[in-house]
Amino acid sequence: MTVLVGKTAPDFTAAAVMGDNTIKENFNLKDYLKGRTGVLFFYPLDFTFVCPSEIIAFANRLSSFKERNTEIIGVSVDSHFTHLAWKNTPINNGGIGPIGFPLVADLTKNIARSYDVLVNDAVAFRGTFLIDGKGIVRHQVVNDLPLGRNVDETLRMVDALHYHEQHGEVCPAGWNKGKQAMKATADGVASYLAKNAEAL
Repeated sequence: MTVLVGKTAPDFTAAAVMGDNTIKENFNLKDYLKGRTGVLFFYPLDFTFVCPSEIIAFANRLSSFKERNTEIIGVSVDSHFTHLAWKNTPINNGGIGPIGFPLVADLTKNIARSYDVLVNDAVAFRGTFLIDGKGIVRHQVVNDLPLGRNVDETLRMVDALHYHEQHGEVCPAGWNKGKQAMKATADGVASYLAKNAEAL
C-alpha cells in the first residue's frame, strides 16, 4: 500500500452530492478545499452496515470540524444517485439522513486507486486522509472492511496538526487539545518526559 503522508494529495474531479442535496457534476477536491484543512474518507458502499455509523459519526461532529476550518468529504464507488437515495432514507430505515458534507461518486474507481485503497478492484477500504492547507497529506489510516474508524481520533489529529502549524511544537503520544506538547529538541523531550512519562 502506498504511503501518501508527506506527498501532495491526489486531486480529482467527479460528481458529488453536496450537503444541501444538490448535485455537483464537476466537484473538484482542490477547488473545494481552497487552502483549508480537509479530511477525505473512503468507505466501501452505500446501504451497507458499518458505513452509515461512520458517516453519521462524521455528521454529528461536523460543527466541530467546521470550527477548526476543516472540511469533510466522503467517497465511495457508488453513483451520486445512490448517495442521494441513501441520504433521503431515514436513519431508522438504514439511511444516513441529511448529512451536511459532500459524498463523491467514484464510479470509475480511479479516486480509490489514486489513494491506493481499492480492494479486489471492487470497493474501497476505510481510508482516512488528513490534508493540510497546502494540499499535503499529513496523516493517513486505513481500516479493513469490518473495522469502523474512530472519528474522534480524526478530530484529535486535526487538533494536533493545527497546534504544530501554529506553535511549531510536536505532539507526543495521546496528546489532546489543551495538553502540553514538546519542543523538538533533546532538552524539550527530556523536560516533557520528566513531567509526563508515567502518565503515557
